[in-house]
Amino acid sequence: MGIATRDLPFTRDRVYEVVSDPRSYPHWLVGTQEILSVDDDWPAPDSAFGHRVGLLGTLTVKDSTVAEEAEPPARLVLRARARPMGRARVQITFEETAGGTRVTMEEGPLGLVAPLSPLLQPLIVARNEKSLRRLERHLADAPA
Repeated sequence: MGIATRDLPFTRDRVYEVVSDPRSYPHWLVGTQEILSVDDDWPAPDSAFGHRVGLLGTLTVKDSTVAEEAEPPARLVLRARARPMGRARVQITFEETAGGTRVTMEEGPLGLVAPLSPLLQPLIVARNEKSLRRLERHLADAPA
């Protein structure tokens, strides 16, 4: 399981609000190019959103992400798909700190790519660390 953590100078409610809104993902989540649809009851369990993910350059793939669990404002668990790359389970937790919120992203491959987890972990961690840096910039620039 690849784990990335970052302390952000924003309230837990604000960080959770942005992270639980798939429409914000193209602004901060590395690889997300476009959100195509969002279920009305998102992020209720088994609700989903459609997205376009960039693979290499202009090559993109349409797929979806499903909510497994949502415990506002503490935790969000997703099953993400980006075929042909595979599937992943992503748990994002939000912990209050003296200066704001500690966000932790834990991501692990599922299905056929799961045995490759040890090889993929450094890439997953690097991607999610970059995503969390971009999330911090997005929160700073976005109206509250």
